Amino acid sequence: MNGPWVEKYRPQKLEDVVGQKNIIDLLENYVDEKSMPNLMFTGPAGVGKTTTSLALVKSILGEYWKQNFLELNASDARGIETVRTNIKNFCRLKPVGAPFRIIFLDEVDNMTKDAQHALRREMEMYTKTASFILSCNYSSKIIDPIQSRCAIFRFTPIKGQEIGKRLEYIATEEGYEYDSAAIDNIVYFAEGDMRKAINILQASASMGEDISEEKVYDVVSKAKPQDITNMITKALTGDFMGARDLLRETMILQGTSGEDMVNQIYQDVTKRAMEEKMGADIYVGLIEAIAQTDFRIREGANPRIQLEALLTKFM
Repeated sequence: MNGPWVEKYRPQKLEDVVGQKNIIDLLENYVDEKSMPNLMFTGPAGVGKTTTSLALVKSILGEYWKQNFLELNASDARGIETVRTNIKNFCRLKPVGAPFRIIFLDEVDNMTKDAQHALRREMEMYTKTASFILSCNYSSKIIDPIQSRCAIFRFTPIKGQEIGKRLEYIATEEGYEYDSAAIDNIVYFAEGDMRKAINILQASASMGEDISEEKVYDVVSKAKPQDITNMITKALTGDFMGARDLLRETMILQGTSGEDMVNQIYQDVTKRAMEEKMGADIYVGLIEAIAQTDFRIREGANPRIQLEALLTKFM
C-alpha cells in the first residue's frame, strides 16, 4: 500500500486542500503578495490545519522552502528552553532565497504559559525576518498577547460530501472497488475528520480486494447506524425489551464501547430533531438524559446499566 494514505494523498498546493474554501481564498492573497502576518489556525483534529500550513509555506517560499522553514510540535517541545534555543537560533538566521523565514508550531495549546510568554517576545523581536504559523485545537488556551499578534483562522469540520468525494478518489487511485454504502458509513464515523476517514478507508482496504460496508464495521468496532436507529425507534414506541435486546446485541457482539454508544445515540436523536421527526420538548428532555448518561459512564459507572436506564427515558 506504499505507506499511510494520509501522507501519500496529502495536498501539496492550497487549491487542492479539501474543504475550508473561504480560508484558502484568503490565504492565496498572501501567496500573491509574497508576505504574510503571523497566523493562528484553530479547530478540531483532522480538518486540514497542518496540510494548509505546509501548502502555504511551499507556495510562499518556493524552491527554498526547506531551508527557510522550521516545524516543531509543541506537545514534544513545550518548554521555555525550546523557544529560547531552537526558535531564537532559527529566527536569527537570514532567509535564503526567500523574503522571510516561517516557523510552524503545532499544538501550541499544549505549551506552558511561560513558554507562550517567551514565544510572544520572539514574535515581537523578529517581525522583519520571520513569520509564525501557530496551530491549535483550542484558541482559548493561548494567551491574549499571542492571539492579538495573529490573524486567526477558524477551521470547521469538513462536510460529509467533500470527504466522500476524496475517499472515492483515493480508492479509485489505489485500484479498489467500493460500495457507496461503505463510503457513506466511513463519512458517518469520521464526523468531519478527514484524517480519520482516510485511515478507516485504508484499514478497510487492507482486508481484501474491495471496500465493503461490513469491512468498515469490522474496522471501526462501532454500532451500525441502522441498529441505533431501530433501537431508538423501539424505545420511543414503547418496546423497551426489544430496544434493550438490540442494545445488548450491539455492545456484546459488535464490541461497541459505552462512550461510542452514547455518541451515536446523540447523533441519531439530533438527526431526528433536525428532520422534525421529534418535538422540541422531547428533544430537550432526551439531550439532558443523554448528557447525564455520558457523565456517569465517564465517571466509571457500568455502561450497560446506564444505557438501559437511558432507554427508559425514551419511553
